[in-house]
Amino acid sequence: MSPLIALQGIAKGFGEGGARVQALSDITLNVAAGEVVGLRGPSGSGKSTLLNLVACILEPDAGVLRLAGETVWQGRWAKADLRALRRRTIGFIFQFHNLLPFLDATDNVALAMTLNNVPLTVARSRARALLDYLQVGKRADAMPAKLSGGEAQRVAIARALANQPHIILADEPTAALDSERAQVVMDLLRRVAREQAAAVLVVTHDDKIFSRFDRLVSLRDGRIEGEMRPG
Repeated sequence: MSPLIALQGIAKGFGEGGARVQALSDITLNVAAGEVVGLRGPSGSGKSTLLNLVACILEPDAGVLRLAGETVWQGRWAKADLRALRRRTIGFIFQFHNLLPFLDATDNVALAMTLNNVPLTVARSRARALLDYLQVGKRADAMPAKLSGGEAQRVAIARALANQPHIILADEPTAALDSERAQVVMDLLRRVAREQAAAVLVVTHDDKIFSRFDRLVSLRDGRIEGEMRPG
């Protein structure tokens, strides 16, 4: 089976002339369905740049990017509507949950589906099912201000899953959580990867969750320095 995330020889730089900074060089990385891969490295190593390239937010300078078996970038963008691609293929989870404060948990999740033209009644029904799946269904009617940090992050994961994406991208998803809640969130991401056959790519500095990854990829100075299988 082809990997859901496939990068070959990816490079990215910023600036011009003498001020140009090479953020990434010759990045080759695959993430398969059901796999949870962590990206670690010091600040400035290129982790966030790499995540934004996979998210089709930044454009590579060189290489090939394939998502869910489709070539997305090879010398130029191969898809005309990148926003539609992101809504259909990618779910995003951030360090802070970024829930809309004026919507309850159910409608925060349902909104992602209505943006994909799913009828509201269908979207709300699926949102509640996702909240149940992530063991936070009892908080379906709660406003974000009433949720604990761990509950809010579970709602954010439900929102990321709303459109049944093949790929989950997470940027420091446990940094704002204590050790116990961080482990719960990572266990949920592992469950999602296995049961939803999704590829999960996580940027993290959080050494307390390293054991939860199938692979840890280390970046330094814009290059892959190595990788390991924890445990």
